[in-house]
Amino acid sequence: MRVLSVLLPLALLAPVVPTASAEPAAQSHVEGYVVDVGGPGRFPLASRGRVAPLVVSAEDFPGVVRVVGDLRDDLSRVTGVEPSVGGTVVDGAVIVGTVGRSPLVDDLVRRGKLDVSDLVGKWETSVQQVVQNPLPGVRRALVIAGSDQRGTIYGAYDVSREIGVSPWYFWDDVQPRKRTELHVLPGRHSQGTPAVKYRGFFINDENPQLGRWAPKFFGGGSAPGFPNGFNHLFYAKVFETMLRLKANYLWPAVWGRAFAEDDPLNHRTAKEYGVVMGTSHEAPMMRGIEEWNRHARSGVGDPYGGNGDWSFRRNRSAIEQYWTDGVRRMKEQDFEGVVTLGMRGNGDVGLPDGDGIELMQEILASQREILKREGMLNVPQVQTLYKEVQRYWDQGLRPPDDVTVVFADDNWGNMRKLPARDLPRRAGGYGLYYHFDYVGGGRNYKWVDTNLLPNVWEQLDQAYAYGVDRLWVVNVGDMKNNELPLQFFLDYAWNPKRWPLEKLGEWERRYAAQNFGVARAAGIASVLRDYSKLQSDRKPELLNRKISGEGTVVSYDDQATPFSLTDYREIERVTAEWQELAERAERIRRSLPAWQQDAYYQLVYYPVKASANLYALRLAEFTNLLYVAQGRASANALAAETEARFAEDQAMSDYYNNVLAGGKWQGFQTQPKIGYGDVARYGPNAPWQQPESNNEALPDEVFPAVKRVSLPAVAEMGVAVDGSDQWFGSGTAVLPEFSRWQSQPGQYVDVFNRGSVPFSYSVSAPPWVVVDRPSGTVDDQVRLSVGVDWSRVPAGKTTSPVVVTGAGRSVRVDVVVDNTPLRGRGFVEANGYVSMEASHASRMVGGDGVRWQVIPDLGRTGDAVKPFPVTAPSRAPDGPRLEYELTVKASGPVTVWAYLSPRNPVLSGPGLRYGVSFDDQAPQVVDITAATGANDTTMNKQWERNTSDNVNRTATRHELAAGVHTLKFWVVDPTVVVQKLVVDTGGLRPSYLGPPESRSVR
Repeated sequence: MRVLSVLLPLALLAPVVPTASAEPAAQSHVEGYVVDVGGPGRFPLASRGRVAPLVVSAEDFPGVVRVVGDLRDDLSRVTGVEPSVGGTVVDGAVIVGTVGRSPLVDDLVRRGKLDVSDLVGKWETSVQQVVQNPLPGVRRALVIAGSDQRGTIYGAYDVSREIGVSPWYFWDDVQPRKRTELHVLPGRHSQGTPAVKYRGFFINDENPQLGRWAPKFFGGGSAPGFPNGFNHLFYAKVFETMLRLKANYLWPAVWGRAFAEDDPLNHRTAKEYGVVMGTSHEAPMMRGIEEWNRHARSGVGDPYGGNGDWSFRRNRSAIEQYWTDGVRRMKEQDFEGVVTLGMRGNGDVGLPDGDGIELMQEILASQREILKREGMLNVPQVQTLYKEVQRYWDQGLRPPDDVTVVFADDNWGNMRKLPARDLPRRAGGYGLYYHFDYVGGGRNYKWVDTNLLPNVWEQLDQAYAYGVDRLWVVNVGDMKNNELPLQFFLDYAWNPKRWPLEKLGEWERRYAAQNFGVARAAGIASVLRDYSKLQSDRKPELLNRKISGEGTVVSYDDQATPFSLTDYREIERVTAEWQELAERAERIRRSLPAWQQDAYYQLVYYPVKASANLYALRLAEFTNLLYVAQGRASANALAAETEARFAEDQAMSDYYNNVLAGGKWQGFQTQPKIGYGDVARYGPNAPWQQPESNNEALPDEVFPAVKRVSLPAVAEMGVAVDGSDQWFGSGTAVLPEFSRWQSQPGQYVDVFNRGSVPFSYSVSAPPWVVVDRPSGTVDDQVRLSVGVDWSRVPAGKTTSPVVVTGAGRSVRVDVVVDNTPLRGRGFVEANGYVSMEASHASRMVGGDGVRWQVIPDLGRTGDAVKPFPVTAPSRAPDGPRLEYELTVKASGPVTVWAYLSPRNPVLSGPGLRYGVSFDDQAPQVVDITAATGANDTTMNKQWERNTSDNVNRTATRHELAAGVHTLKFWVVDPTVVVQKLVVDTGGLRPSYLGPPESRSVR
């Protein structure tokens, strides 16, 4: 079949034949304060078959005593030798302890051997230091000292990371490279004090993957009747990974799960690990909503009435007792926690009693009184302004001053609100709630990581600049599958200054080196960066959703693609990019030794290859549907191709679930991503909700729609041309115009068979029109590339007929060539538009303390540009601006389309605005959110469209004379992110990403 050559065989499950042996020792790890070679003043952590003994006092915090066991295991993993653990200091020992709690560390301080002045009174701060002659008879020791329990824990885990143990060793089977020599450099090593006090994540939307895997791996819960696997054994692995990532705060899983009741050991385990527990935005007073639901359903022994009425107005006494019991449990079990205040409706919805401020004031007052009565008023407290709850803040409601106010994003990575800089300081400060995973409109995204690091950086940087630094929590879904963005989120929360924009590449390479070694870090980091860039253009769950209509969404077509099948070769170009990326991932895979294969499959290979396969599937599926409508014989081969790609998807899932890591991840790779949108099957929620199945057999996917054509036993020619979804059996077709200035690929003509009998064809064309295959035989389809020999084209604008003849038919294809001499500058109009990437401005004009910053890859088709600092005040469009020189061919009206990141108006004021003008014209000011009707970012159809598309498109109209002009994009509000500007001169074709960038001349 000669059709859609972009559909290359993926060979996704080909046997791996590693071609590389172990990397050179000098390149085996990221160089830090633990190196492979001894030297003066260096401490031999491991040398000549001996590993330094570990010493910890039994009087230290339980979490510190426990973490020494993990350090022991980590040293054993790396060296093959297990060190001893004891309480007596010997020569060459590693002393682990907390200042003010460990007699071992405090003795060193008294002797003047250890300076802890930079630790005392600090939050979660640690130091690693080689100490000479710390005690009589002890020549040297390595001391890991912390300012508090978690400070010491982080210090120990930092040594683990230094010797090469990845935080993801359990969740992704990352094996450390064996090292026999480990030497700690002299000096004082510290990771500093965290910038954000509470840093953590929310395990959420955990069905089907974690919900199926955890019971198989960890067994049921300790509480009778709730064998859901989310027990203390499961959470012990979560807590350990949190602490290895320097997180300290967790919202536990909530889908049918109750942390405190599923296993009575859960809270005790959190305390033993030193983790701070919280509850989500819908679970006040340290009680998950599932606890209420269980008691209400049973009605047996239910102290709360058993009526299930989660209404403060109608069931106040029962709810207050329920909250009181939650706080008492926290006090009795004596675990560290942050108490959530406020109230939402049962099931992640608004309150059933309305959203009046008076009601929320009553709720907050009641909760504060309960805390006071129970002697718990001094515990940290938060109110999360999620979805509809933000309205209370907007209407002037303020919780007590010591309560942390947590602002939320819009579930798609765009913050909705930030505290104005002129607000008085709050004792409780501000926090943020962010999303790497979401269930809801415009569609669930849960399958694989789709988070673009520059986008995450830009939003976190903005929040931190506005003083949001008390508590950060991110929804990570199953946690597994969002490893990279989660680790970056926590690294950035720890030290934002360490990771400015220009060092994101370094962070990515360090992440890759942490898991696969330095030698291949650059290549793997490049794959992961390009992967996230492609995923951010369109989430995979949304590949079969085409939203039609301008402005308000008017329809959902679940058998169509958002990418254009006919214009700018859009879907083919995007699919080809995915295939190229998959080939790069495959080459790296084949170069890795066997012991790194499982980790690579999980962290790199599967998400890249499975996503590339999904794009190939969608291209085949939607092209099949188009070709069926045209009666093409090649439609049947595309149906078979779609089936093959679906089988490939299922095979990869089966490998993940049953073979990978010896079957460790059974049931984990079961998140649907193909069968969304079938209203007939799944009902009115189908456009956004994942398909479900009552059958526990895996996986739960729905095969995409394809069709087949019945072919007559004849030869029948059809012709289709680039830029059109129509076909021709006679008459005249017209190709898009050729221009010296066009940037899109050359045009094509498809000659296809509508029958089952092959036929010969021939093409006649004028001498300046070049057809690559002017004659041949058509079995099912032949694609002809059409170009222009510019040395022979007549001057001016010419329409030339190209005639295709075959199977007794002839079709004329008009080739329009514009060879008009042009004197211009900048970006030159061709094909009825001028398209410019934001970062390719002719000039970036700053002023009044405002500058422009290019943010790599943040645009869907290139880099984005944003004014900095983000705290600059709003202003009139009269200073900082982007300027683009361009040339238009004719006088008349034009439309300027601004492609902007789908940000929200986070600051108080009229909206989110920019200005646009040509030359010396007065700027037109556009309020982005008002113009698109997306002001209400809780649940709005235009907001769904913008976030699904990852762009907000607004338009202005202008009159231009033919010739050279300067388009000016003006700063009005500082948080606008510009991706692309397109000037439609009358020929812009509909597409998802917009037209390719125009060519420019200086």
